[in-house]
Amino acid sequence: MALFLMILRKMVKNRWLELSLLIGLIISVALASSMPIYTHAILQRMLIKDLEVLQTDTQQYPGQAYNFAYVMGSEKEEGGDKLLAETDAFMTEQSKRFDLPILLSTIMRSTINFELTPSDPSKVDPKVNRSAELTAMSDFEKHIRLVDGVMPSTERVNGVYEVWVFPELLTQLKIVLGNELTIVNKELKQTIRIKPVAVIDRKDYADLYWTNNMNDLRTKFFIPYELFEKDFTKNKSFNNTFSYWNYILDYHQLKLEGLEAYINTHVRIDSYLSNHFNTYTVKNPAINTLKLYGEKEKKLRIMLWSLNVPVSILLAFYLFMVANLITERQKTEIAVLRSRGASRTQILLGYVLEGILLGGVALLIGPLIGLQLTKILGASNGFLEFVQRASMEVKLNQEAYQYAVVAVVASVCMTLIPAVLATRATIVGLKQTMGRKNKLSFVHKMFLDVLLLVVSIYLLQSFNRRMNDLVSLGLDSMDMKVDPLLFLVPAIFIFAMGLFLLRIYPWVIQLIYGIGRKWWPPYLYSTLLQVGRSTTQYQFIMLFIIMTLATGLFSASAARTMNKNIEEKIRYKNGADIVLQTKWENDAPTPQSGPSGSSAEASSSDGQPLTKKRVQYTEPPFLPFTQLAGVESAARVFYKNDAYFTLGKESKKTAFMGIDTDEFGQTAWLRDHLLDHHFYDYLNLLAADSKAVLISKSVAEETRAKVGDVVHLGWSDVEGATCVVYGIIDYWPSWNPNPILSPATQTGSSTGKTKQSKVDAPKLVIGHLSYIQNNMAVEPYDVWLKLKPNMTSQALYEELELKHMSVLNLIDTKQMLVRSKNDPFQLAVNGVMTLGFLIAIGISFIGFLLYWVLSLSGRILQFGVLRAMGVSFLQLIGMLIAEQLLTSGAAVLIGILTGNTASRLYVPLFQLTFDASSQVPPFQVSFDPNDQLHLYVIVALMIGTGLILLGTMLSRIKIHQAVKLGED
Repeated sequence: MALFLMILRKMVKNRWLELSLLIGLIISVALASSMPIYTHAILQRMLIKDLEVLQTDTQQYPGQAYNFAYVMGSEKEEGGDKLLAETDAFMTEQSKRFDLPILLSTIMRSTINFELTPSDPSKVDPKVNRSAELTAMSDFEKHIRLVDGVMPSTERVNGVYEVWVFPELLTQLKIVLGNELTIVNKELKQTIRIKPVAVIDRKDYADLYWTNNMNDLRTKFFIPYELFEKDFTKNKSFNNTFSYWNYILDYHQLKLEGLEAYINTHVRIDSYLSNHFNTYTVKNPAINTLKLYGEKEKKLRIMLWSLNVPVSILLAFYLFMVANLITERQKTEIAVLRSRGASRTQILLGYVLEGILLGGVALLIGPLIGLQLTKILGASNGFLEFVQRASMEVKLNQEAYQYAVVAVVASVCMTLIPAVLATRATIVGLKQTMGRKNKLSFVHKMFLDVLLLVVSIYLLQSFNRRMNDLVSLGLDSMDMKVDPLLFLVPAIFIFAMGLFLLRIYPWVIQLIYGIGRKWWPPYLYSTLLQVGRSTTQYQFIMLFIIMTLATGLFSASAARTMNKNIEEKIRYKNGADIVLQTKWENDAPTPQSGPSGSSAEASSSDGQPLTKKRVQYTEPPFLPFTQLAGVESAARVFYKNDAYFTLGKESKKTAFMGIDTDEFGQTAWLRDHLLDHHFYDYLNLLAADSKAVLISKSVAEETRAKVGDVVHLGWSDVEGATCVVYGIIDYWPSWNPNPILSPATQTGSSTGKTKQSKVDAPKLVIGHLSYIQNNMAVEPYDVWLKLKPNMTSQALYEELELKHMSVLNLIDTKQMLVRSKNDPFQLAVNGVMTLGFLIAIGISFIGFLLYWVLSLSGRILQFGVLRAMGVSFLQLIGMLIAEQLLTSGAAVLIGILTGNTASRLYVPLFQLTFDASSQVPPFQVSFDPNDQLHLYVIVALMIGTGLILLGTMLSRIKIHQAVKLGED
């Protein structure tokens, strides 16, 4: 108890330091606990979003569990009716094990198709071939509406089954209500007569009740379910039955914790049907999506840890710095205790108990703050950008507390390191150390900074070699998507570069001192001596500021670069805001004209094949697209993938694009500086001559074509035309110049057996659309649209529908950009880097103020003596400003230099997280001036606030108190 009270008194005495240490511990715990919370929340959101997209893309309800089995006659003789009853019970039980609300459950029975004959041939044409099946569905009456007739009886009427029918069946079988039909089947031991008495329709066409086996309503007679069960399912004289079990589950309530139960239930149903039926089907649209989530969670978790490496290092350094400040103030006390017989274990035990107290508080508060941090991550739409996005489902779980405990233990261990080192020194050793403040630190003595710098540069070269191979060979880099080294290596470089520049820093101070030695005023002379002789003392705060700024700049650049390159990749690939295909009228033969659907398969009377007729197209009006509300410009873009380019005897297969130069320039998107000249210059060059074409560099290299050459262009079934080369380009909107290996080559390369042959590069020729149409052929082209800034996609869709414009296919760049920003990995990058940046700035501000306040309080005697010697208050302020500029100012400059260098060296490596073969335009490091401005403003506020506080403290120093303190 005495030890505990002593620790509490010591903590109260150093309350500001202890509070700063506690803040660092809480932030560390919050950051660690936020990882599993965020991983769970983002995967939960992605799970529901993926299922919603699945429903939109496939028009299938993801929450459906649909099962089918065919019960054959032989099984019935062995108790097929009992088997169906058992299966019904099994399905009912298993449906509950999906752990989701059941919106709808349906059992449907159906017979095989039977031939039908009219019971009264005088009323129905007997020559028409008729066939249909008998079907019964549970709860059928609740989902239909009566169109005509009366509801069927639930029992046979005079031996006749009264049934419901849809209008399509009456038309197909050419009968009317009341016409009686008889099933013709020799295997049946009884005669089955059927009479449709009610025409029905679906009560609600959006009702999920009608999701399966309702495609062909023209061949189904619907019998009341209970009657079917009694007379057919349980009647052994009836041969064959199809049975369907359909469950509609509310997939929006699906949780990640329930994935295993959902998948296991699906497996159990499949196993049961496999064991009991020869023919069966288990259909669950969501199951393939759900099975991928284990791998997605693993990748996302690695990504989060990797992204948090820089800020974790910064937090560890902050904790070490604060703990070191606490220990520095207590070194004399520790040395006295050691000299009076206290063991190192006893002294360390006090620090351990102190760490446990602070860690316990951090463990209570940290996860709750981590919960709030997760909400910040979920609202990020870019680096330092937040939107009103639907809130993520966040909750504390056991894993979050496990991470929090690990973080507390690791953080407390980090804070104990200075105490362990301090207990090694005796009071004599302490006095010796105090007299040698300018000695080299352990890191500099062992040249760890140089070693780490060499390692980081070596890894950089290794990554660059790998990246060059990926780009040049067009290999897929998806396996590299979450390589943690991509985030760890820059952090190592920043740390090593900061230490290396601090090794050089004392020489810079000596140089400055030497240059103006004869002219420096006394207060500057004193400052230069103070800083020059105590470089080790300032290294902690300087390295801390360096790492904060460099990490902030790197995070900002990395996030901006990844966001911008993803956006530019989508814009370049599409070429414009909207790309759509319209319906073209043509004289192509109908599919019935031949097996392949074309007249080319026809033969003449003498057996010789006829010449294939080229399809003639009629161009639809283009003007209406230019007049759409919200459309800034529109362009016609013709693209032929299998054209040929001929120069002399050299002929190459190439892609061919036909454009209208003026409209294309106003509509298409291309990043600046991709071409040797501006994009518009090439279009102006092309516009000078109707025969002019631009060719890609790959065409020029393989055919040795050059500007001014006359070439021949065309494609199959077209005579082609003569063109003139006017320019050579490297990139063009929507065209990917990167080589893409064939699957066989890629497989070979992974085994190491592929020869390093030159990859066939894609080729492109650009010409005039009008020249193509006049001299080659008129064929369908795409319509590219550029929207006005305030135009939404939904408004455009409504405009197209309002004007009844036929659109076969549409690519919406804005929607693709929105989807990319909702990608979990993209959210992780933006959220975690934004959070890391804010945390870095926050702890940097706290650490900066804490260091300088404690530093000033430890130098009260020095300032008192200077004031007694006649140094004015303004000169003391000048000393502080000079000291701040030589330490914090220098650290800011080094941090900016280190951050920009790390960004330029390591951010390009993030190209490895993309598919290299499709990364066009080339990966480009981006810097947003606003990010740097934010940093500079924060640093200016930090230093300015520090100077104000220090100046205020200086103004309150009394000379006689300082001198009296020195005497004591």
